Amino acid sequence: MELYNLDIERGILSAILFDGKIYEDVAAILKPLDFYLPFHQNLFAAMEDLYKKDYPIDEIFLKDHLVKQNKFDEELFLEILGTAPIEAVEAYAREIKDLAVKRELIHLSNEIKKTVLEDDKKAIEEVEEIQGKLFSIATSNLAGDFKESEAIINDTLEYIKTQISKQNKIVTGLDTGFVELNRFTSGFGEGDLIILAARPSMGKTALALNLALNVLKQDKGVAIFSLEMPAEQLMLRMLSAAGKIPLQDLRRGNLDDNEWSKLTAVADELSEKPLFVDDEGNVNIHTIRAKLRKLKMQNPELSLAIIDYLQLISSDQRERHLAIAEISRSLKLLARELQIPIIALSQLNRSLESRPNKRPMLSDLRESGAIEQDADIIMFIYRDDVYKAMEAKQKQKEAMEKGKAVEIDFQEKEVEDAEVIIGKQRNGPTGTVEMLFHKKYTLFTDKVSEVQEIQMNEAQIEMPSI
Repeated sequence: MELYNLDIERGILSAILFDGKIYEDVAAILKPLDFYLPFHQNLFAAMEDLYKKDYPIDEIFLKDHLVKQNKFDEELFLEILGTAPIEAVEAYAREIKDLAVKRELIHLSNEIKKTVLEDDKKAIEEVEEIQGKLFSIATSNLAGDFKESEAIINDTLEYIKTQISKQNKIVTGLDTGFVELNRFTSGFGEGDLIILAARPSMGKTALALNLALNVLKQDKGVAIFSLEMPAEQLMLRMLSAAGKIPLQDLRRGNLDDNEWSKLTAVADELSEKPLFVDDEGNVNIHTIRAKLRKLKMQNPELSLAIIDYLQLISSDQRERHLAIAEISRSLKLLARELQIPIIALSQLNRSLESRPNKRPMLSDLRESGAIEQDADIIMFIYRDDVYKAMEAKQKQKEAMEKGKAVEIDFQEKEVEDAEVIIGKQRNGPTGTVEMLFHKKYTLFTDKVSEVQEIQMNEAQIEMPSI
């Protein structure tokens, strides 16, 4: 089987010479390297140059352009001029594209054989490298040359026009579902690596799942790598937050009729959403890359990936700081490759708890150097009531050990104040976003005024939508 068709190539090029307007339709499908014959590649590249300069795509200009580049072939050019123009040019262009992809696959298969036999690499590294090249072929996202200023300007102007056309002028990226967080970040950008960090029990996983639910509301896909928690436990939290059903009731199966109705409605709705969970505990960055690439190819609507959490990703690096550096850099490159934001949860150093002010800072990140360098946004979660409760329990324990009675002046609340501290943002301001944390639902919400909160409580919404 021949993986090229010179007759179709000549017919397409002849059609463009006959009517220069056809070039735009063909260029939306083909690149110069998709043609098999080198002269055909050069001729189509010359058409691209003339098109960019608003010159006519005709015999005279093309011949002059190719002669100057010393790429003109009189015999092959006359052969194209003597070929009847093809009708239904887009259909034939797709056929040429299909043949070009097959040639790429043959080339890749030869590379695979050479890599396996000659390169001294581990199998998982070779598989990951091959999958990356296959992903590039499948998405036609092959490595290109430097972008020229004109092309960058045109792309940037198109981006600005798109943002102007949006009704919500605040959100230019992926809508987080939180008004104040959107105001600070303008939404999470395509290709952003977002680090969400906190000490244990502050609500890292809860906030990440709330963000996932908010994205799912927009019918956009979410992938979650749960390295610590089984998928079923993760889903219990999501159902609790989405339906405002106490998590403890779900865990015990202790539901009244109203809660069953809410659970059924939310479960039915959530089951239709493009949510993908991988709860394999022992995964490395190569596995994550391979799985996300495959998922993105199969589900183009995938718009967010969440990894819970960064320090649980395994690595061959013995030095932990080198392992984290490799992982964070790889996640950033993967976010750019797939053009989606990736949220990676991270632990914080215990040392912050020895400070009077326990609000996290960038220096509290474990292996902070590499993470801080690669991340586009770093967010910390802080709930003061967590520390107040810990201090109260410690005082009570110490008093009991001494046989003394002690009055605890702290009372746990069902709804606590929470702070999402934006410690770094590459393209925006830093600051603190105030939220509320509903403990029994593991649910974060925007903080509202007392009047608004009363109005919300009085509103009878029996069936919350996810």
